[in-house]
Amino acid sequence: MMERNALLAIHLGALLFGLSGIFGKLANTAPMIITFGRGLFAVIALALFAQFITRGKSQNPGLRQLTMLALGGLLLGAHWITFFHAVQVAGVAIATLGFASFPAFTLLLEGLLFRERIRVQEMLIVGLVSLGLVLVTPSFDWGSAATQGLLSAILSGLLFSLLSLLNRVSVKGLDPVKAALCQNLTIVLCLAPFSWPLLHDVKPMDWFWIALLGVFCTGLAHSLFVASLKVLKARTTAVIFALEPVYGIAFAWWLFDEQPGLRMLAGGALIIFAIALSARKGAPAEAKAAPATP
Repeated sequence: MMERNALLAIHLGALLFGLSGIFGKLANTAPMIITFGRGLFAVIALALFAQFITRGKSQNPGLRQLTMLALGGLLLGAHWITFFHAVQVAGVAIATLGFASFPAFTLLLEGLLFRERIRVQEMLIVGLVSLGLVLVTPSFDWGSAATQGLLSAILSGLLFSLLSLLNRVSVKGLDPVKAALCQNLTIVLCLAPFSWPLLHDVKPMDWFWIALLGVFCTGLAHSLFVASLKVLKARTTAVIFALEPVYGIAFAWWLFDEQPGLRMLAGGALIIFAIALSARKGAPAEAKAAPATP
């Protein structure tokens, strides 16, 4: 892959991840069903993409790594369920920006779990995200759908942060696509007993949107991210992925008329700026980490 093609691939990957909330809203069914279906189609897509992206013999995970990958799958599934719940309750824009709080959680949890010193720049990132979330919140009424959706989206960001930190210690030496395949397979196996009795109520059009989620927003997007890392610097790819919320909000504005006010735009700008700062700081050390996938 040439550098120009790699840049196009990483922008396409960011766009596809940004469309997750759009397809999640179009799929008019329960968040658990959306998560199960997304994982199912992602397993199929990742298995196929692994044949083209993975070259040579890759390391097989041991029992400890398989256990940690399974735990990662549980975190990923819970992250998706809370995110899609936020989308359905509060809309794509609030859900996407609430989820985008995950870099702040990551910085704080790294300091606590890995006993890493939190620096002034990192505290600035946490402060920017916190202020951005305050501005994004339409009101502080705990009974309002917007507030409940934002809280669910923030929980989604926390769960994804825990997943990122778990991947930091669990996927070393493993092919990233195959690691993602194992985590998505865990989601399918764990949710199958609860989802199976409800699948007959899912309409064909809803399956179509769920399939797009699994194939394009998960399998293809993750594979494009991994492939581009072989050409581009991790710092470059991480900063480009800071555009993911922009894509999501722009499409929600266009398709669903979710027009953000000036306050929400200001809060979103602060959060996106904080994501870019966090990405530039952490990219060299996290070159093989999973991208921000809502």
